[in-house]
Amino acid sequence: MKQKFYNFIRETRALLSSVPPLTFALFILSVFSMNLLANKSLNIPLDWLALDCGIIVSWVSFLCMDVLTKHFGPKAATTVSVVAVIVNLAMCLILYLASLIPGTWGAFFDFGEEPVINSALDSTFGGTWYVLFGSTVAFLASAAINNFSNWGVGKIFKKNPDGFVAYACRTYISTAIGQFADNLIFALIVSHFFFGWTIVQCLTCAATGMVAELLVEAAFSPIGYKICNIWRDKGVGAAYFNVLEENKNEGSDHGDE
Repeated sequence: MKQKFYNFIRETRALLSSVPPLTFALFILSVFSMNLLANKSLNIPLDWLALDCGIIVSWVSFLCMDVLTKHFGPKAATTVSVVAVIVNLAMCLILYLASLIPGTWGAFFDFGEEPVINSALDSTFGGTWYVLFGSTVAFLASAAINNFSNWGVGKIFKKNPDGFVAYACRTYISTAIGQFADNLIFALIVSHFFFGWTIVQCLTCAATGMVAELLVEAAFSPIGYKICNIWRDKGVGAAYFNVLEENKNEGSDHGDE
């Protein structure tokens, strides 16, 4: 058990140092933005349809996860997702502490309603526990679902697993499943109990949000595919793959003993 924990730490350290910084930064930023934007719902003139502003950036997270899964594998992509959630929770704590500090927000100088403006902005940036809880649970569950379904679909393609058709199929299918799960879990935990959404609204939000985010990611999938090819050609993540191989060999040696 101790050796397995040590191997996991080695793998995680190698992984975090191997993921390109820009991808890592975009991923974490999108996770944090989703949590903040989920506080605002969209006004839509349809009783059966409800969406929140989190859909604006959630596709970025899934695009990053699909690229990470294709190159590093589902376990690595899920590990990075957990790290992103930890960073997000840390940032939420900082924003909460900032909301407790006496002071005046810049919006006061535009509207002049200090008590109302300050209270509203402190509440928004300080966060609400049920929104944070719901978004965290929904993202962790959907990340695992997306990453492992992406990997599973990729196993179907034997002849040309690195071709665009294979990449597109695994990306579109996993994103559809993962986005639907993300939207539905959040809607059931938060919107249904605290915002008064009906079950129909939760289901339609999950479905329509999935379609909207899937269309956006489909438009950017050629970029994701290009990134995967660049990473493969440049040998990105070699240190991580070496650690995986070393741990695998060590496990085989111990098994022989």
